[in-house]
Amino acid sequence: MILGFDPGRDKCGVAIMGNDRQIYYHEVVESDGAISVINTLFQQYPIELLVMGNQTTSKTWKAKLETELAESIPIVMVDERNSSLEARDRYWEMYPPKGLQWFIPQGMRLPPRPIDDLVAILLIERYLNKTP
Repeated sequence: MILGFDPGRDKCGVAIMGNDRQIYYHEVVESDGAISVINTLFQQYPIELLVMGNQTTSKTWKAKLETELAESIPIVMVDERNSSLEARDRYWEMYPPKGLQWFIPQGMRLPPRPIDDLVAILLIERYLNKTP
């Protein structure tokens, strides 16, 4: 299983995907509690790899993960450019609009919640699509 991590200053996206590309977990967490959440996920899932975005605060987060995670695990950095826009589209695929939202063009709709967890899913997919 692969853990996707979208690091941020205030909140982070966390997701777990199996090699079968099935999503087993995804959540947006406070940055202060991200390490604790990830350590808990290590106890619940057989995670073999951590994939994280390479933009905002990524170097700081990578160093923090390497020193504070309960388990030593390979960390791979993935290009996360345009992932927020792509995650917005993914949100509407996963949660189709209802009511009057349906009439608003997709490019103008804003998801009603943070989508950092969907970015984490996209980072895993980008990694898997690049790996032969």
